Amino acid sequence: MSKTAIVLFSDPKAGSEEALGRAFNALFLTHDLKERGEEVALIFQGAGTRWAAELAKVDHPAGPLFRAVRDKVAGVCGGCAAAFGTSEEAQATGLPVTGDLAIPGIGKVISLGDYLAQGYRLVNF
Repeated sequence: MSKTAIVLFSDPKAGSEEALGRAFNALFLTHDLKERGEEVALIFQGAGTRWAAELAKVDHPAGPLFRAVRDKVAGVCGGCAAAFGTSEEAQATGLPVTGDLAIPGIGKVISLGDYLAQGYRLVNF
């Protein structure tokens, strides 16, 4: 069985259809792999940490799909959330805000290298 880590980097503040499309595609792939019974982890990293609060909104167009894969969210990058000013919003979602790799001046971030070392393939949106 394959292992896939899906990393959402796109920024909802861009307000573009492309940013929304990237979020939808990250959720589509997470859902597809979940339904296939494969190991999948959805990670919000960089400016993508802003998506956690957006997708948690009841009226967001991707909300139903997000709720269907919420159990596959590995985390919201804590250092990234701090850097992009979204720590409080991310924590309010109840998703794990986490990090295991200390980066000088940033804090702890989710180590994508650890995922690679564990045999995951990375897919970035």
